Amino acid sequence: MSSKLYQRLSSECDDACSADASLGAPPRISKPVEALQYSYDCVVIGSGYGGSIAASRMARAGQSVCLLERGQERWPGEYPLTSKQALRQVRLSGHVGKPFSESTKVQCGNRDGMYHIVVGHGQTAVVANGLGGGSLINSNVFLEADAGTLAMEVWPPQIRNDPQCLEKYYQRVRRVLEPEPYPDDWPALHRTQVFREQAERLGVPKDRFRKVPQTTRFRPGRNACGVAMAPSTRSGHDTTGLNDGSKTTTLVTYLADAWNWGAELFSQCEVRHVEKVRDERGGYLVFFISHQRRQQQRGSGWQPPLRWVHARSAVFLGAGAIGTTEILLRSKAMGLCVSDTLGEGMSGNGDMLAFGYNTDRRVNAMASAQAARRDPVGPAINAAIDMRGQPGNPLDGFVIQEGAVPPALSPLLQPLLDVSSVLSGSSVPKNMRKRLARWKSRLRGPYACGAMQKTQVLLAMSHDSSQGRLRLENDEPLLQFQQGSGSDRVTRVRSLLAEAVEAVGGTPVYDPGYGVLGNHQVTVHPLGGATMSRDNTGAHGVTNHAGEVFSGTDTSATHRGLVVVDGAAVPAALGVNPLATISALAERAVDEYARTAGLVISKEHNGSIDFAAGPGRLPQRPLRQRHADAEKQPDPAAAPDGHSKQSPASAHGQPPSIAFTECMAGFVHASTSAAACAEADFAPSYRVAKLRGETARLLVQADVSEAPWRQHGVSGRQYSGSINGTFVCASLPGSPFMIRRGDLQIFQPAEAPPETSRFVYDFDMAGTDGRLVRFYGYKTVDASTSFSPVRLWKALTTLFVCITELNDQEAARREENGAQRRAAPAQGRVLAQGILRLGVRSFRKQLLGMEAAGDTIQDRTRNMSRFMRYFAGKALGHLLLPLQPLRYATTTTAAQAAYVNPTSPTRSYTIVASDGVQTVLHMWEPEPRVSADQPPVENLFMIPGASVDHQIFALPTIPLNAVNYFTRAGYRVFVTVHRIGLQDAGRGDGDSWTTYDARLDLRACIQFIRQFWSPAKLYTIAHCMGSVAFASGLLDGTIPADWIRGITCSQVFAHPVWSPSNVVKKASPVPLDRLYARLAGGWFDCRPGPCDRPVQRAINQLLRFYPDSARERCSSAACHRTTFLFGRCWAHENLNRATHDHIDRFFGGASMALMQMLMQMDGNVTGNAPGYKVLTGAENVERLRGIPIFLFSGEASDVLSPAATEKTYALLCSRFGLAAEGGGIQYRRKVFPGYGHLDCWMGRDAWRDVYPSVREEVDRVVRGVERR
Repeated sequence: MSSKLYQRLSSECDDACSADASLGAPPRISKPVEALQYSYDCVVIGSGYGGSIAASRMARAGQSVCLLERGQERWPGEYPLTSKQALRQVRLSGHVGKPFSESTKVQCGNRDGMYHIVVGHGQTAVVANGLGGGSLINSNVFLEADAGTLAMEVWPPQIRNDPQCLEKYYQRVRRVLEPEPYPDDWPALHRTQVFREQAERLGVPKDRFRKVPQTTRFRPGRNACGVAMAPSTRSGHDTTGLNDGSKTTTLVTYLADAWNWGAELFSQCEVRHVEKVRDERGGYLVFFISHQRRQQQRGSGWQPPLRWVHARSAVFLGAGAIGTTEILLRSKAMGLCVSDTLGEGMSGNGDMLAFGYNTDRRVNAMASAQAARRDPVGPAINAAIDMRGQPGNPLDGFVIQEGAVPPALSPLLQPLLDVSSVLSGSSVPKNMRKRLARWKSRLRGPYACGAMQKTQVLLAMSHDSSQGRLRLENDEPLLQFQQGSGSDRVTRVRSLLAEAVEAVGGTPVYDPGYGVLGNHQVTVHPLGGATMSRDNTGAHGVTNHAGEVFSGTDTSATHRGLVVVDGAAVPAALGVNPLATISALAERAVDEYARTAGLVISKEHNGSIDFAAGPGRLPQRPLRQRHADAEKQPDPAAAPDGHSKQSPASAHGQPPSIAFTECMAGFVHASTSAAACAEADFAPSYRVAKLRGETARLLVQADVSEAPWRQHGVSGRQYSGSINGTFVCASLPGSPFMIRRGDLQIFQPAEAPPETSRFVYDFDMAGTDGRLVRFYGYKTVDASTSFSPVRLWKALTTLFVCITELNDQEAARREENGAQRRAAPAQGRVLAQGILRLGVRSFRKQLLGMEAAGDTIQDRTRNMSRFMRYFAGKALGHLLLPLQPLRYATTTTAAQAAYVNPTSPTRSYTIVASDGVQTVLHMWEPEPRVSADQPPVENLFMIPGASVDHQIFALPTIPLNAVNYFTRAGYRVFVTVHRIGLQDAGRGDGDSWTTYDARLDLRACIQFIRQFWSPAKLYTIAHCMGSVAFASGLLDGTIPADWIRGITCSQVFAHPVWSPSNVVKKASPVPLDRLYARLAGGWFDCRPGPCDRPVQRAINQLLRFYPDSARERCSSAACHRTTFLFGRCWAHENLNRATHDHIDRFFGGASMALMQMLMQMDGNVTGNAPGYKVLTGAENVERLRGIPIFLFSGEASDVLSPAATEKTYALLCSRFGLAAEGGGIQYRRKVFPGYGHLDCWMGRDAWRDVYPSVREEVDRVVRGVERR
């Protein structure tokens, strides 16, 4: 009946395993490091028994918990099976040499591997790395320490005087891990029967031989924490990772419970040291390195950045005896006050490994990769000879257990046993049968019925001297043990092992490799290093009885909340598997901490845990402090099914495709004198920082993916994603700063200037002082890089940095808005500015470390190729900008999408001039008056230049245009569109209107305004050829001077003086206007299209190479034609992208007659052909007497020279004097640096740089307001 029961369970298990395999990927309860918050109530280091218990209990107590584990997260089904797979998971570190002498450092293998072999002097330790710690590869034996051991003087009085105090904690652990012996009604195991026979031959009392309780499941169902488990398949794979789902590790118990109660788990995070926070926040800073990008770091040679997390209340150290001691040693070196006994009292738990090689019995201890349905090996350890608890010295107690060899080690074992048996003095086999058995194993492998199938595995645990030591040598741990192989206790146990092996005809081999590997003993149970003190002072230990670390040597004071919860606190060898005792001590330490902190640990049962559904219990958290208020915002790195995504780039809506590490260094000046970030301040700040030695380094890890991009009606694709890392600047308080979930944009089309792309680095970062600041940095690739590889390299590797203050409200708003918050540069109080650069070597490392996402090599190659094409295409696009495909007229839909400020007129009127020509006059009413104190509404007349219309003043592509500006100031604005402006009627070869003709339109408009609105004098603002037309009307008397209250002249008035480029065109041997008229007619259109006539298309291509500075190059055909016709009308850096992309909407063209007339104006306004009468004679100028005039020019104008306004200003002052008749100054002139021609009105910052000067003059003349 029992056999049928076992067969049924075995069948159910196979069915369950098949079903699980069909479900796909295993769950993931750890998160990417990008999801790490800046601060938690508790930080747990390590995920073995102690660390996982602390995480579970603190989460159940309502604390926010962060757990950091050095290894990777692996679940059943992901553990190695073969030797090849296992070797890939081996990490070897430590030192080779004689004890307490000079040694050679050893560091090789997979730093993320599950199996960590720490080579020491005199002894080597084997420990586990992974989410679950040692529980992933231990032998599952749950045996308590005997009372005699716990009563020894090395233990603190709270334990040695009452060893039974641990019983309630043992019981608490039992309820979770549910240990049970191998069932009696399951098939008997050969190796257990052989071991029982040996015990009988040795005369061991029956009560000293027993099956051991083990944390292996022998029945299906959910465990105590609510996780579904499968029954054991008896595979024997326990000590390399059990894939059948029956091993009760901390991963499926305490860690799953902690996750279910809201703890956040982070794998591949190697903690380096702990610092105490000295300010009002209290707690500790835990510094760590993330290895989640190990492959990338390996390829590039980068050292990963040192990150940190703030533990507000407690840090629980559970990284294992070696790991915890190493962290505390490094913390001590970094300034943490601890006992001088740190690192002492290390023990190997008296571990001895032995083999009974080639016995006379079929032992069946060699597990195979596929669990045998017939005659399986069984769990790792099933029975023990327990010789503890006898009268006398408890140090004489020991335990011997039989074991199994996992398949990953079986093929490697026979040659090692052959060599070791010879080195140990054993003779060759004495009979032919044993010789044949040995050769059978050699030829057919360890699973044939040869010597290896007759080999027994024995593990003994006893009491060593606990005199080992761990210290740091060049910041690396050095494990030192005195070789104790000849001690009486070791000799006695070895003799017993030899007697047992020989009783079944085998050859005893002790610690294979004991002689081969330099006489190193091997332990799988390292203990001590941060031991409990026997008198609760730092003089005799590192922690008190509750695991809290002492704050010195001669003191009983402790670092509150700094608690050791693993084997490092055990003060001596236990003489038995330490699993149960470490867990009980951890439960006790956490219980003591909770009691003193006033925390209540919930005992509520989880029910069934569904990893796909997410955590089931999320207790209410206490209110956060400072920047912790953002901690529980929705986490873009976490999927709704509870699984953590592989990269934060998925938060941007696309799967990650490329990951890389970038390191930039430079100089950043910490100063609070700047009010806001400005481009002009970066270089001075950099120079000051360099002189002061204010170095800075930014090390970020990026995940970027390709996503659609749309701006101003133009669409495309762009790479963007998330970054995290660290920023170090010693002169900035709070350094190093930690970055998480920042935004990175690659070749983002800049709003301004046109033809500019930016790499934008925008993120919040937290300092070690608890302060949140904002980092805004950008690399600018603009037109100046065209045809210059050197400038392109400099642009791609230079990051301009601005660091600003971030208050709590702003931080919360940015956190809420997510990626959309990154739209604008930093606006807060400036804390630091400077420049960082990417060096050639750093760039090489960045390239070598690039990784592409993808399930197959084809996917990865495709993603990498796609990114490289994108990057190279964008870079070459800037380098070869003049050769890029020309951009033509935009569609109406695209234009409307770019119009951020449509400014439609209140009314429009048709005006008829005296010669019958019809034009348009637009009017905008001022904004409603909000108080009686506001001045009365005044009329303001504005005149645009040639080939343009009212849109230069009512520009829809900038947030605040000139019409907005003056209507908000209380003015009623009129703008004419005269006959030489942008009018459809003006497009034709027969149209030959000039500025002199346009004066008639201006008179008609002013007359209309005086007739229908107010007869009062009118203030006029005139631009370029509109100003020339207005001057023509005033100077020849067409426009009565007594109609005009004052004038603002933009770029020119009565004396057109052309820019050098236009002078060159004018001086051409062949008149360009006549040449063009012969080739293409009398009209030059500024609005080209791809369907133009061949001659126009040829002109478009030739204009690519129009001579201009590199910074002013672009690919807009409309911009090229406008520049050729009039000269460049702007400094490109003053235009935003939307304006530049839609130039064709704001420009029309010009007749050759107009251009011919303008070429004839040699510094003076003239009449029409053929006489071109000069209008600046004394009689003409006299008509301007008494009219206040303000003239201004753009310093960088390429249409008219600033000398144009200077000449008029000089004439007026010399003729009429500077002072007005009623007092004050009647003539003013200003040159705006950095501005060109039309950008004085159409520039993105004209509202700030130009408009105020114009309004100041208008208010002074119209309202009598003198601004200071």
